Amino acid sequence: MSLASARSASEPSSSFPPPAVTPAQATSLRADLAESGWGVEAVAALLGEAADAALRREIRLPALRAVRAALAAGSAPSPVAVLTALFMLGEPVPATALDAALPRTAAAGAAAIGLVGEPDGAGYVRARVDLRPHEAIDDAGEVRWWVASDLGELVTGRALAPDHVLGVGGAGLTLAGLTPRTPVHAALDLGCGCGIQTLYLLRHAEYVVATDISARALAFTAFNAALAGVSVAGALGAGTESVAGSESGSDSGAGRLELLRGSLLEPVAGRRFDLIVSNPPFVITPPAVREAGLPLMEYRDAGGPVLPRLVAGLGEHLEPGASAVMLGNWEHRGAGSWRDAVAAWLPEGLDAWVVEREVQDPVEYAAMWLRDGGLTPDRDAEAFDAALEAWIDDFEVRDVRGVGFGYLIVHRPRCPREPWRLLEEVTTSGQGVLGPHVAEVLEARERLAGLDDEAVADLHPLLAPDVTEERHLIPGAAEPTVILLRQGGGLGRTLRASTAVAALAGVADGELSVDQIASAVAALTGEDVTALRTEMVEATRRLVTTGLLTVG
Repeated sequence: MSLASARSASEPSSSFPPPAVTPAQATSLRADLAESGWGVEAVAALLGEAADAALRREIRLPALRAVRAALAAGSAPSPVAVLTALFMLGEPVPATALDAALPRTAAAGAAAIGLVGEPDGAGYVRARVDLRPHEAIDDAGEVRWWVASDLGELVTGRALAPDHVLGVGGAGLTLAGLTPRTPVHAALDLGCGCGIQTLYLLRHAEYVVATDISARALAFTAFNAALAGVSVAGALGAGTESVAGSESGSDSGAGRLELLRGSLLEPVAGRRFDLIVSNPPFVITPPAVREAGLPLMEYRDAGGPVLPRLVAGLGEHLEPGASAVMLGNWEHRGAGSWRDAVAAWLPEGLDAWVVEREVQDPVEYAAMWLRDGGLTPDRDAEAFDAALEAWIDDFEVRDVRGVGFGYLIVHRPRCPREPWRLLEEVTTSGQGVLGPHVAEVLEARERLAGLDDEAVADLHPLLAPDVTEERHLIPGAAEPTVILLRQGGGLGRTLRASTAVAALAGVADGELSVDQIASAVAALTGEDVTALRTEMVEATRRLVTTGLLTVG
C-alpha cells in the first residue's frame, strides 16, 4: 500500500458542495460569460494597474474599492464589475444585477448550478465558489476559460479546509508553461485539482485522463471542463471510478476526457501515456506538526514522502518517446548532495532532467507552508509558533539544511539505449514559456544519443536566433579574456566559450558541417585540426542540448 493510499480521502468539509452543471446549463453559462466581456484585460482595466497588481499579491482592499465604486456609479453596472465583485472578491451583489450580467443563466440558474446561494432578505446573492477568467495562447490559437475553485481565505477570512480545491496559481501556471505542447494521443493529468492542466492538455491531446484522490477536485475539474466545452456525465463516489465525456462541437467523437478517482498512479494501473503532467502533493509535513494542529491538506500533503515512489513508478506508464513533467521539492541533508538523493528515485532505463530553481532555508520553507494553509501569526500566534517549532525541530533532527524546488522531467527513449541523466541548478530564466524548449532539448538529446563523434562532425549546426555573444577585453589587448554566449529564451543560460567554440557559434548558419568549420578555423589559425574537431564536436553536443544550437 502506498503512503498516499494509507490516508483516506476525507469527507468534504468545505462550506459548499462543488458546482455541477448539465450540458445545456454549461452552454448557456459559457455564452453568457463570453458575451459579458469578462476577461483578464477587462478585469485589469476595471481595477486599474495598482489595484490589479495588489490583488495578484493577495491584497484585496484596493480591488474592493475599485469595484464598489464601479457598482455604485450607475443604475446598471457593467457585467465585468458585477462578476468581478461577486466571484473574485466575494462581494454580495443584487440578484437583479446578476440577472443582467448573465441573462440566460440568471441568479436562479447560477444558484441551481451551485455558483451562488439563494438571495437573502435584501435580494443579494453571495458566491459559493471562486470563478475567474483565464486566458492562453498556444499553437492552436487563443482561448479564454473561466475556472472555478473553492473560495480562498482572502474572501472567507478563514484557514483553508483540508479538502480545499485551489484555483489557478503560480505553481499551476509554471507547470503549464513547462509542459511541451507537441500533439499526442493520450495524456494524463495526475492530481488534477481544479483541472487547469486538463484544459491545456485537451488543446493538443486526443484523449486525456485526469486523476485525483479528491472527489471534490474531480467535481471541479468536471465543471471547468464542461464550461470549456467538454461535457462530462456521471457521478463520483468512494473508491476508484471513471467518468467519460466528449467535447462539444468536436469532430473527434466521444470519450476525449476520462476522470478517475484514486491515489497517484493506482487509478491507471496497466495503462501507458504519451505525456504525463503532475503538480503532486509533495509537501512533507512532520507528524509533530500535525500534533500541533495543522490539518492534512489534500492538495499539497500526501502524509509522507510521495515523490520517491511516484517518480520510480512512472516508467511503467510511459510509451516509447513519452515524457512525464512535474514540479517537486527535495531536502538538502547534511553535507550530502541533493542530486544523489533525487537520482535514487529515477527509474532504470529512462532519461531524466532535474532542474533545481531555488533553495529555501528550513524556517522560510516551514513558515511558507503554514501560511499557505491559512495558519498565520496574525490569526493565531500561539498555534503558528507551535507548528513552526515542531517543523524546525524535525528539520534539525534530520539535519535538513535547505529545501530545493524545481522541475523533474522523465523521458522514455524510443529505442533501448543507455539513458542520460542531468541534475543541475539553474536559477536564470529566459523569455517566454519553457515548454517548447523542453521539447527541443528532449528531441535533441534523443537524436544525439544515437550518434558517435563522426556523425556529430557531419552535422550542420545553426545558431539559435536568441543567442548573443559578449566579449570582455583588457584595455589594449588584441584577444578577449572572456567570451560568453547568452541565451535569450529557454533557461537563459550563459556559457563561457573558448575562441574555437565562439568561432563555431559565429559561423553556424546551417550550411557548413562541424567538420568543415573545424577545418576552416584550423587553416586560418594554424591550430591542430584534429584537436579543433574534437573540441567542436564536444561543444556541439553541449550547445545543441542546451538549445544554443539546432541541427536539421
